[in-house]
Amino acid sequence: MFETGVRQFRLALGMVQGRRLDPRNVARLVDDVLATLAEFGEPGADAAELVDGPMSSPEDRLELTNRALRRTARRLAARSPFYARRFASAQADPAKLDVAGLRTIPVTVKADLIERPGDFRCTDVPAYLATRTTGTTGRPAEVWLSRYEMELWPALGALAGVLRGETRPGDVMQVNLSSRSAAAMHLSAAGCRLAGAGYRPLGIVPPEAALDGLTEGSATILLTCPSYLGELVTAARRAGLGAADFRLRRLVVGGEVLSASLARAAARTFGVAGVEDPYSMTEIVPVTGRACSQAHLHHDLNLGLTELVDLDTGEPAAPGALGTLVITPYFPYRDCTPVLRYDTRDVARCLPDAPLRCELAGIPAISQILGKADHLLRLPGGEVVTPRQLIEAIESLPSGPWPARYRACVGEGTARDGRIRLTLPASAIAGLGEAEARRHFAAAGLDVDLDIVSDDQATSLRHTRSDLHETTFASQHALVGA
Repeated sequence: MFETGVRQFRLALGMVQGRRLDPRNVARLVDDVLATLAEFGEPGADAAELVDGPMSSPEDRLELTNRALRRTARRLAARSPFYARRFASAQADPAKLDVAGLRTIPVTVKADLIERPGDFRCTDVPAYLATRTTGTTGRPAEVWLSRYEMELWPALGALAGVLRGETRPGDVMQVNLSSRSAAAMHLSAAGCRLAGAGYRPLGIVPPEAALDGLTEGSATILLTCPSYLGELVTAARRAGLGAADFRLRRLVVGGEVLSASLARAAARTFGVAGVEDPYSMTEIVPVTGRACSQAHLHHDLNLGLTELVDLDTGEPAAPGALGTLVITPYFPYRDCTPVLRYDTRDVARCLPDAPLRCELAGIPAISQILGKADHLLRLPGGEVVTPRQLIEAIESLPSGPWPARYRACVGEGTARDGRIRLTLPASAIAGLGEAEARRHFAAAGLDVDLDIVSDDQATSLRHTRSDLHETTFASQHALVGA
């Protein structure tokens, strides 16, 4: 017990002082928590504070945030060519930076990473692993990670996972993500190892192959993306599979909008209480967000700063307004290719200025992710339609068109001026007809004109992560003579 206390103290001190943490110390803490759980059944409140932090006081949160911003900015000014120029251009003193003054620093956008990737690399850190974004929303960006990061992040993730009961010894995690997501695959594998869980990386394979893994391989956790989850639900129904055929206790998705209708269908099909929808992104790892039972997205306070910036003014979004998530991972959690004020282009709504009543009420929150800023539809009169509104309405059609394939724009011309022009594949409105389908969308608050195309054009309407299918020999015809 004494050694555990020392390790907890070392981790807490390092986090407060902003020094590089020892990944081996964090990994040993994971072992300590597992031993405590095995003996007493719960980890204790002091251990949980290592993950969520004693952040009940807004004044304490602000003080810790300002200190983290200054140490991060000082290092960027000294080690990152890109940010050295940016601070100089903004005439900002990194040693005096605080939350209020941070707004004088322009946001970093994905194009900056793509056009000048080498300028983001810190000069004092050897690069170890390159990971790329999937490219489903445009040209992919590449981020280099250090060996220190690749050892620290899984240890912190495993510690959080075992403390919250998310990962247990004996669990088997099946991962159906694109193999191009190198960081996500590596981190989830290393986290499972530290937590004593099994790990099965299958990739975006034909859904039938993934279902075979779930039914025959004793998987207890499934990690995938919403679009591929839709394919799995459809394939499971087609095969006559239901909750009794699976052993899953957790179903976790990320990277795309998860509709309520798909979440309900997946929970019924796979026999889980609900689908977990946390927030993460390649460019801002290891900062994440947790979704609560009321569909709020709660910020990760220890590892980085999350701002919600008004789409039009660039100022903090007001209660009820839409904003884009701008995220700054702190040093020492990010050290090879760090970013400051990275504009994710993920849109959320600022919650009303009232106390939260959810199970994570002590942690600041925003709404769930509503889609990408570049995909918003602006209608006459100032109304804004988000991708989530469209996906929720489409995926709740009786046909269950998962994942939603569509194209949407604001119509032009006398007959369509100001109305949403929505293109769907024919199968999406199967059994309804266009008139009834329009009434369905009207009930969802969407005034649409429908354009229906053949199903063979569906994948060209909207790119999803499930389109990154990886072929296998088992799914192909054998060659003659082979």
